Amino acid sequence: MKLDFPNSTALLTKAQQENLYGKLVLQIKKDFNLANIPIDLANDVSPDNLRVLLHEKIYYLIMEKFTEYLNLLYIVDVPEKVFKQIQVTDVVEVAEQVSLLVLKRELQKVWLKSKYPS
Repeated sequence: MKLDFPNSTALLTKAQQENLYGKLVLQIKKDFNLANIPIDLANDVSPDNLRVLLHEKIYYLIMEKFTEYLNLLYIVDVPEKVFKQIQVTDVVEVAEQVSLLVLKRELQKVWLKSKYPS
């Protein structure tokens, strides 16, 4: 699966087309839970709401709980080389770019699990 999405909306649309959206939401909830970061997501959250909630949560973590933010990136396993390519403008823009990175990595996990079940 190609993971070169221009934005979160395109990624979430692809996840729906591949019937992976529900699993993506569950994976996000699982990884946030592993990082001890509460996130209030319903299993049937709409893609637009998911995008907004994830962006807001990451913005909050960057601004208020930076250690937890770094722990989340570790748990999600966002590649460091990709993370270093983020263009630092303002915190809102950085949070949006990090949200996309998190969604890409989570979709990759879900896709791999569906393609290669154990």
